[in-house]
Amino acid sequence: MNFETFEPVYEAILADFGFDRAADERARDAAADIATAFPLDRLGGWRGETVAIAGAAPCLSEEVETARDADVVVAASTAADALRDRGVAVDCMVTDLDKNPETAAELTREGVPVAAHAHGDNVHAVREWLPRFADDATLATTQAAPVGPVRNLGGFTDGDRAAFLADHVGAGRLVFPGWDFDDPDVNPMKARKLDWAARLLRWLERRRDERFAVLDGRREGLDDALEPVLRERDGDGI
Repeated sequence: MNFETFEPVYEAILADFGFDRAADERARDAAADIATAFPLDRLGGWRGETVAIAGAAPCLSEEVETARDADVVVAASTAADALRDRGVAVDCMVTDLDKNPETAAELTREGVPVAAHAHGDNVHAVREWLPRFADDATLATTQAAPVGPVRNLGGFTDGDRAAFLADHVGAGRLVFPGWDFDDPDVNPMKARKLDWAARLLRWLERRRDERFAVLDGRREGLDDALEPVLRERDGDGI
């Protein structure tokens, strides 16, 4: 996924949430001042492998074996802690630094890659935490246009960004332990973000010609939500 392909969806997200693109760009620039380039070929071992994209929903505790059985484990946010507490090694963490940045910093010092995301609401966290990360294990990301060492490989929430990252480096089958789009305990903003995560995973599975079990029962509505955005871009919809 490159930014030109992703940009129409990014603009739709900005419009839906009322986010400030300039704020995203300021956060991106702050990350660019700190980060160094991360060579994505370091993730070449994911190519063709089964990659678990572990979400942080409570159901992860019941789905740990799905992650354990995968060839590669990419953990979104606090899923990294939950899996490591259960003896499952994490091969990469994806985070926007809002819950457990100390885990992310520790992982980088252990040589585990961390995709650290800069957006309009976390400039302070970017400036506080990125200097504490091991440079050679840190992939700085943005949802705005990429600049310098800061990449945009697609995605919006930690979880779906993890899936887009895995796709970008050639992952084989993607599996999704720890995901719950209908979690009744999340706040309304988080629920809206989960809705967008589902739309983006539907787009990704269409691009990959794959079926993600986590989307079973909801594909028709997701197509209806995303297709107008993508049709406007290229005239042929998803």
